[in-house]
Amino acid sequence: MGHKIEFGNMMQKQMVKVLLAEDEPFLGKIVKENLESRGFEVLWVQDGVKAYSAFRTFDPNICILDVMMPAKDGFALTEDIRRINGQVPIIFLTAKSLTEDVVKGFELGGNDYLKKPFSMEELIVRINALLNRATQIETAAPELHPIGRYLFNDALQQLMLGDEVTRLSYRESALLKMLVEHKNRVLDRRVVLENLWGGDSFFHARSMDVFVTKLRKRLGKDEYIKIVNVRGIGYKLIVEEHM
Repeated sequence: MGHKIEFGNMMQKQMVKVLLAEDEPFLGKIVKENLESRGFEVLWVQDGVKAYSAFRTFDPNICILDVMMPAKDGFALTEDIRRINGQVPIIFLTAKSLTEDVVKGFELGGNDYLKKPFSMEELIVRINALLNRATQIETAAPELHPIGRYLFNDALQQLMLGDEVTRLSYRESALLKMLVEHKNRVLDRRVVLENLWGGDSFFHARSMDVFVTKLRKRLGKDEYIKIVNVRGIGYKLIVEEHM
């Protein structure tokens, strides 16, 4: 009988379902067995095409995707998943360490990454952290934040301009909320990196810059809104009064 997985302040009545897409048989077997020994329900597949089919039928709580896989790689698989589900947490497993590869993964909708080789304890910590964040979003009371002509619903991860509704990713929404809470004040980049990325590494800093650029585009239909870079310190969301 599987153990219940506890995350946040809630005890799930059913086991947390993990979709593992990893083409290396030895690594896939090790990860699957270790997760199952901790009470997770794991579906392991060995290529991206099978992983996408499995995602639609298995309905996982979290995905662990190898970047380099046959048939469809982890990045392409993430694009497919994000077209139908913008919230399920995704962790990349990668042997790559190039900045552009890591940033690309975050930009496509990944939530975290682990560089091979990694420890199972580190993977468990990353999984629980993402599940905690997802639970907090699901249980939070909807709150509307006016941003110029926009309305931002942080709980539903929606940015609204009139009848136009834009769905934000978890990381976009969390970053925008921090900027809104510091509106017209400087938000320390180290605080953002520690809270949303789990550390202030070079890769994480580059990723955060990408997400700031994405938010600028999201808010681009109101010329009175700016997200400015305060060199060496952080970012400031400036919302000017309309004349």
